[in-house]
Amino acid sequence: MGDSKKQHGRRDLRRKRHESARIKRYMQEFAAGFERLASIGPSVSVFGSARTLPREARYARAERLGRLLSDAGFAVVTGGGPGLMEAVNRGAHAGTSPSIGLNIVLPHEQHANAYQDISLSFRHFFSRKVMFVRYACAYVVLPGGFGTQDELAEILTLLQTGKSRRVPIVLMERAFWAGLLDWMQERMAGEGMIDTADLRLIKVVEEPEEALQAITGHYGERGYEPSEEESERMFEL
Repeated sequence: MGDSKKQHGRRDLRRKRHESARIKRYMQEFAAGFERLASIGPSVSVFGSARTLPREARYARAERLGRLLSDAGFAVVTGGGPGLMEAVNRGAHAGTSPSIGLNIVLPHEQHANAYQDISLSFRHFFSRKVMFVRYACAYVVLPGGFGTQDELAEILTLLQTGKSRRVPIVLMERAFWAGLLDWMQERMAGEGMIDTADLRLIKVVEEPEEALQAITGHYGERGYEPSEEESERMFEL
């Protein structure tokens, strides 16, 4: 009985040490992100598929979006991978503002693209998500798969619940998003799962120029920096 208790005690100690090391890794990711991104100025986080090829029209449109946002004075933040993320970084890299990649370590698919002025690597999705949101004054969501849908749901939830300041969420390419938006209206709003007003958080556009106009039009003359109240709210992310 005594030996069994000692074995349990040693296992508990190993677990505690392992969890302490894990917490340190989390803290290191947050610290690195905050230190590198704190001075980037107004930014737009852009999400989209890792699987789009450079020969596709979507790639060219995403590259144009990145260039327009960068030349308009926005740091452009993506997931740092291939596909539409690469296209956006590529356009931003050729522009006047920073092109930023928040890369994630995955067993397959993700590799850092070559068009990043600032490149950060994360092992944990949750710390990476905080960096997408913490400095963003707008989001643009391009066609994509589960990861893109996850990021869209995350930012909608943060805005809906008041955990993040209300900033533009722009979806590009109407035909891609129409089915999802119809389902949200008919099922989620229709059955009382969300308020119809929640859907007004989203603006759907076709072209990069429209996306930029949706962002600048939202702010008008007020500027892109968060108010004091919004800054306080962002500390609760």
